[in-house]
Amino acid sequence: MKKLYFMLGLILLLMIVGCGEEALEPAVGQGADETNQQEEENANDDNHESEEEENKEDKNEENAGSNDDEEVNEDKDNEAEQEEPEKEEVKEPQYKMNDVWYIKPIDKADPNAVLLTIDDAPDGHALEMAATLKEYNAPAIFFVNGIFMDSEEGKKVVKELYDMGFEIGNHTYSHKNLRDLSQEKQHEEIMSVSKLIEEVTGEKPKFFRAPHGANTDYARKLVKEQGMLLMNWSYGYDFMQGYMEKEALEEIMVNAPGLGKGANLLMHDREWTNAALPAILEGLKEKGYGFIDPDLIETPMDSME
Repeated sequence: MKKLYFMLGLILLLMIVGCGEEALEPAVGQGADETNQQEEENANDDNHESEEEENKEDKNEENAGSNDDEEVNEDKDNEAEQEEPEKEEVKEPQYKMNDVWYIKPIDKADPNAVLLTIDDAPDGHALEMAATLKEYNAPAIFFVNGIFMDSEEGKKVVKELYDMGFEIGNHTYSHKNLRDLSQEKQHEEIMSVSKLIEEVTGEKPKFFRAPHGANTDYARKLVKEQGMLLMNWSYGYDFMQGYMEKEALEEIMVNAPGLGKGANLLMHDREWTNAALPAILEGLKEKGYGFIDPDLIETPMDSME
């Protein structure tokens, strides 16, 4: 009987153990599946994060490349801007000279204006006169002689006049009467000064005035071929007896019979003219006259460009 009970107990124990293992197998399997699933998810997350990092690195590289390209393009643009030469403003002529040396408007330019010219420069007072003209915003032509440009000081003065914005005209080398000279000498008197002016300013002169207003057929032809406008004047007094002093010159220059629209005023690089210049400019302005910019006067050079 005891043996029977022992056998039944043993069988029962075996059955219990067997059921326990079967119950444990799904749990273990489920745990393994969950572990594998978690590992796969972690792996996927790692791969995803890795891909995101790679994408970020690619984008950063792309942005860096884009920035480099932009910088290169900006550098090229800056280089292009620096290499591109500045273009000088081309001014269309607004005035032309008539047969009696007056300057007349071509179209709608202001007719109530006069042209200021200073001969025999630079002979000691040109820079002071130029400073006065600048103060009154009055353009002018300085007609220079070669004898005053032989020295470095003379060339320096002419360059300063040019840099101040004044037109530099040709008044021959030695101020001799062209009618007393051979054609060869006339050529030398005119061309030597044009060469000096171009060496100092970098530009050929556009205006010519013969000493004493004594023109010749040869000089007219040569000057025109060189692109210069030959001009005398409407009136001038500072070289005449009775007007070589400040007060008399101030009076006559603003009350001369020749004063009118487009008058071409002749003055010289002289002590008394320098002293009278402020009052002359004031008097002309009070009478309603402006001052013609020589750069706006038509010259033969305009048709050559």
